[in-house]
Amino acid sequence: MKKELRPVHDIVACDVCGRTILKGERTEAYLAPGGARHAVCELCSTRAGGAGWIRESAHDDMPARGPRPESRRPLLGRRRRRRETAAQYGAGQEEAERAADANGAPEGRQVDEAPETAPPPRAAPPREPPRDPRHIRAVPTTAEAKVERALELFNSTDHQRTVAGLTRALGAPLAAAAPDHHAPSTVTLVVAWELSWYRYVVDLGDASEQVVLLNKGDELAELGAEPPAWNVTMDADGRLVPTQEATG
Repeated sequence: MKKELRPVHDIVACDVCGRTILKGERTEAYLAPGGARHAVCELCSTRAGGAGWIRESAHDDMPARGPRPESRRPLLGRRRRRRETAAQYGAGQEEAERAADANGAPEGRQVDEAPETAPPPRAAPPREPPRDPRHIRAVPTTAEAKVERALELFNSTDHQRTVAGLTRALGAPLAAAAPDHHAPSTVTLVVAWELSWYRYVVDLGDASEQVVLLNKGDELAELGAEPPAWNVTMDADGRLVPTQEATG
């Protein structure tokens, strides 16, 4: 009779990097601006703070509500003041007309009023140049140059820090990078351990979103019948670099 093996702890994933939390790792609860509760691993605490998330443990220290705006005066009082001002203006105008008649102004002739000065025309705001949502970069031509450029872009993202953190717990990974034949500007990068693997796509031509986590799994057999050529290694600083065989 076969025994079914089940995990002894619930599977928890980080809501920032999407990585499955390993046994022994800890997560901390964060609150998003809308009030949603998220689990964040220790490696992504800085990114959670940059996104405006607040540790749930520090939520009680914040003020519950902001200062109340100054109350406006009643509408009835404002209308009464407007009527009083209009009445005073009308009385002053009648006294000015009577004084003009006493000084010999012809009957039926109106006193000339000062011409109203038209306000200067408003200058049109300067037009901003159209914004290009995508910034196109030059793509290398050879496969070796594409792999080197893709690793440079990967090492400048938070995905590299996630891989380096997993290395401290799981050991040095197996890694492979190869250009995509169907999309010449992209490079596929696989980082794998015995019980976990991650597949990334690096777009060499798009500067806005260069590295994207495509999928991940738990067994190397899920990568396919033929394993990829492991042509990438990790240096002492936790950065992915081509192997000597790949560069030679």
